[in-house]
Amino acid sequence: MKFIADTHAHTLASGHAYSTIREMAAAGAEKGLQILALTEHAPEMPGTCQLYYFQNLDVVPREINGLHMLFGTELNIMDSEGNVDLPEKLCKELDIVVASMHSPCFKEEPTIEAVTKAYVETMKKPYVNIIGHPDDGRFPIDYEILVKAAKETKTLLELNNSSLRSQSFRQGAQENMLMLLDLCKQYEVPVTTGSDAHVDVDAGNFSNIEKILEHCDFPKELIVTTDFEKLKPYLNLYKRWTL
Repeated sequence: MKFIADTHAHTLASGHAYSTIREMAAAGAEKGLQILALTEHAPEMPGTCQLYYFQNLDVVPREINGLHMLFGTELNIMDSEGNVDLPEKLCKELDIVVASMHSPCFKEEPTIEAVTKAYVETMKKPYVNIIGHPDDGRFPIDYEILVKAAKETKTLLELNNSSLRSQSFRQGAQENMLMLLDLCKQYEVPVTTGSDAHVDVDAGNFSNIEKILEHCDFPKELIVTTDFEKLKPYLNLYKRWTL
């Protein structure tokens, strides 16, 4: 399977990543990508960039090394009401918005009820394009509710390559991803692929995702990162907002 886009990666601006924009672009181009999204951690993540970084992203070229570059954020879901850590108006101006759960940022006890509600409320925000790494067992989810909400809100669910690394701190990622894929197949819900790269050698790395997709014989037509035309409708860059 040929993936042309990576919808989740980080540069050193995120604080605990190690490569520059140009290093990430060069690595993505070397892997044959057409589109690379750099989605820096939003301000509640310790050590990351702050509001002004995201407000100034319009100065960065959208083509580097022959790659179409997308610049956005990985929001932190803060609570079961789906509150996030960047303003709505700014998020709508970014090319792409991922929203994820992270231990330092979620302010409630991560029960299955609280986490599921948090994801559903977050997906109701029209500027949230992708739910990042919903495979992390530290944040238990009712996956059927998640998948149905993704279908209703037209939000992409992410297959996160980093979650499947042997060194990953995310719990039960493979089992959870298989459950997610089974439900996405059943309800015909599209997915996206994110390397979650924090260093240039991992940009566009989907080696773990490829194995799991092959294992469960997941339909190619539901993977938006195999064709830019399938991905475009889900990106803020191609939406027209009434602000």
